[in-house]
Amino acid sequence: MKYEAVIGLEVHVQLDTKSKMFTRVGTGFGQPPNTLTNPVVLGLPGALPVMNLAAIEKSIKVGLLLGCKIAPICKWDRKNYFYPDMPKNYQISQFDQPICEGGEVEIEMPGESPAVMGSHRKVELTRIHLEEDVGKLTHYESDSLVDYNRAGCPLLEIVSEPDLFSPDEVFAYLTSLRNSLVSAEISDCDMEKGQLRCDANISVRPVGTEALGTKVEIKNLNTISGVRNGVEYEIKRQTKAMLEGETIIQETRRWNPDQKYTTPMRTKEMAHDYRYFPDPDLMPVKIDQQWIDRIKKELPEKPFDKQRRYQSEMRLPYSSTSALCGDRPLCEYFEKAAALTKVPAKVANWVVNDLLRELGQNNDHNDPSAETVTLDNCKISPQALAELICLIEDGTISNNVAKELFPEMFCSGKSAKELVASKGLEMKSDGDEIDSLCAEAIAKDPDAAEKFRGGKEGAINALKGAVMKATRGQANPKLVDETLRRLLSS
Repeated sequence: MKYEAVIGLEVHVQLDTKSKMFTRVGTGFGQPPNTLTNPVVLGLPGALPVMNLAAIEKSIKVGLLLGCKIAPICKWDRKNYFYPDMPKNYQISQFDQPICEGGEVEIEMPGESPAVMGSHRKVELTRIHLEEDVGKLTHYESDSLVDYNRAGCPLLEIVSEPDLFSPDEVFAYLTSLRNSLVSAEISDCDMEKGQLRCDANISVRPVGTEALGTKVEIKNLNTISGVRNGVEYEIKRQTKAMLEGETIIQETRRWNPDQKYTTPMRTKEMAHDYRYFPDPDLMPVKIDQQWIDRIKKELPEKPFDKQRRYQSEMRLPYSSTSALCGDRPLCEYFEKAAALTKVPAKVANWVVNDLLRELGQNNDHNDPSAETVTLDNCKISPQALAELICLIEDGTISNNVAKELFPEMFCSGKSAKELVASKGLEMKSDGDEIDSLCAEAIAKDPDAAEKFRGGKEGAINALKGAVMKATRGQANPKLVDETLRRLLSS
């Protein structure tokens, strides 16, 4: 008998706000432990929560971005449990009236080749609700420490339907969701900083059946690739158990990223009864259509919509759009440069290859005091890149010369025109000089000349190379090609 997997994901996203969900205490990563707290965060007697408007608006924005139904009224509930990560022994969350219902996430499955777009489909969502984050526990050999800096930060929980069916789809879903949220400036979604966390619910069933199998939840999935690996392992474990006649029990398991296997944490019988009830200190939130319409005007173009537009309007190849469209600032940089040229595809190629390479190399250092180079402080502006490409297009310099100039432009901030003039790198287009160099190349390599005359088109490249070497790459390649063909056919 063959089995198939059914997967649902619960993704927790920490919203990028200046203050916490129910208090003015600031948010931030890397601060000294337990410094971002106050009586509200710690649940001290008499401390009352006050809602963060920015967090509510970002939640509505996410709902609109993902095609959810925005609730006209949502309310706050207390999720009661005793655990050191929540000092007041309950978490303010949303139970039966979440801020968003339904929705979908568009995903792309891998194509046959990395350079070819795969097929797209939409994964259905169940709901999105807003809550406060909990503190972080760090376990040691004989004790545990808790840091409440994260406690109280606004947290969105995005719950999918059991509508994913493979580890690759899980990876595509998380990648697409992350790109959309980062593009809309909802969150940085840095999993290393705990800004995006994911729990996976997995079951297997005989192929062709509709009923879901027994669900197993996996926790401790700390990277997008780690989620894929954990899901892949758990599918294999459950499938093997079913084939051997074992019974899958409903439980929560922990993923070990080093040893790459899951281990039991707790069974269904040990699950918490959270005893939800409405929070008496917080009023429900009424969301009218005028509010929704205002936020709708702020929505950015979705990454996949942008990718389709780049391909249809600018004729960009899939390889370039796939690198660009998940990064909103990079797209803005590209569009500014492309607007100043007539060759957007060449601009995209320079951005995703040369610019990203230099950014990566200059930030690949072990000195923590070194300044990180970003698009904001990069010394090559979109205008400077466009100028470099225009110099290639108008025949002032060759592409090879431009490639040599780019790293120097990146480090020095000097313009392409400035470097070309100071180094004397203008492309040689003097007809007499090119004629002489081409004749010399033919005389020195008669074998290549005869092969070309005999019908071997590629043989001309050896002659071109000789001319380009003699001019240190400054000869006009088009003129060299035309001259060689004329001389070889005469």
